[in-house]
Amino acid sequence: MTDQRQALQAALDAEHAAVYSYGVIAAYANADRARLVAEFSAAHRARRDATIELLEAGGTAPEAPDAAYNPPFPVDDPIPAANLAVAVESDCAAAWYAVVEQASDESVRATATEALTESAVRRARWQAILGANPVTTTFPGRAAV
Repeated sequence: MTDQRQALQAALDAEHAAVYSYGVIAAYANADRARLVAEFSAAHRARRDATIELLEAGGTAPEAPDAAYNPPFPVDDPIPAANLAVAVESDCAAAWYAVVEQASDESVRATATEALTESAVRRARWQAILGANPVTTTFPGRAAV
């Protein structure tokens, strides 16, 4: 498997985890955030499906998702739910950043850049909800050096 395909598979794994995690987020998020959670969940489902199609178009059979995903911390009320959303978007941004770095195909790089940007914007929205300052970072998705 090429570096590009490995990075795409890792991004697909992150999208599978995001879709699952947004189900947890929906269960505990503030009721005022229901529309936002539904919108972001739908975006991850669409990105997951597009990534599957991208892998298949490149001749790779995507790996199946895990049966379940454990949150990195307990989620039992709206604040941990919002923090989980930040973590999910951070993980997706990092995965798509890796695709940008590994992409040998220009259209894959463009898709990854779009996905990275979308995750960074969603992360910033959650950070704003949590009252973080600043709400974003320089080079979202890039590992801190």
